[in-house]
Amino acid sequence: MDVNAQIEAVDRTLRTTELDGEQARVQSLAQTYPSPLDDVWDAVTTGERIARWFAPVEGDLRLGGRYQVVGNAGGEVLACTPPHDDSASYRVTWEYGGAVSWLEISLTRVDAQSTRLELTHTAQTEGLPPGFWEMYGPGATGVGWDMGLLGLALHLTSGERIAPEDAEAWQVSDEGKRFSRAAADGWAKAQIADGADPDAATAAATNTYLFYTGQTAEEAQDE
Repeated sequence: MDVNAQIEAVDRTLRTTELDGEQARVQSLAQTYPSPLDDVWDAVTTGERIARWFAPVEGDLRLGGRYQVVGNAGGEVLACTPPHDDSASYRVTWEYGGAVSWLEISLTRVDAQSTRLELTHTAQTEGLPPGFWEMYGPGATGVGWDMGLLGLALHLTSGERIAPEDAEAWQVSDEGKRFSRAAADGWAKAQIADGADPDAATAAATNTYLFYTGQTAEEAQDE
């Protein structure tokens, strides 16, 4: 795959705000896919197709239902607006490790054969372990979402299922490492644009890269 092309295809933003009286951070990723709106909607709402590019998901995938991504987060479907007037969206809670955040997927028809997807993840700072944000910054979740958008791109262009074991092997391959490094750096740029200290954001991006690739700083230097 062309790592640089995929990284550049995604727009990343970070915004610090307030939610219910607590500080919150809003991460957004957006990418345009060469697929019709109805097809992209089916790919991001149907359990059988979600499993092909992201992970197996169980539960009741409808308004008010509860879902569980196998080996990952679960939650409740809070809102769902199927394709209508060139757009579609859904919103769910994202519950993991005792913390609750919120995930929204919005689709917009660009033309008959292309659709823009925006993923927005909102989390209150209070729910993070002490020092976690300082250590990893937005890349902690952002790189994972980048991988999700990559999986969706591969699925929509090939129609094939991405086996979890293949995805894990790729993540620690030279190509996978380049992707994680570039995605982490992309989130550092978004963090700096939100007002963060550039040195701190750069250090957090490196920590995130090491985490996703399972390396120590010394091992990364020897690459």
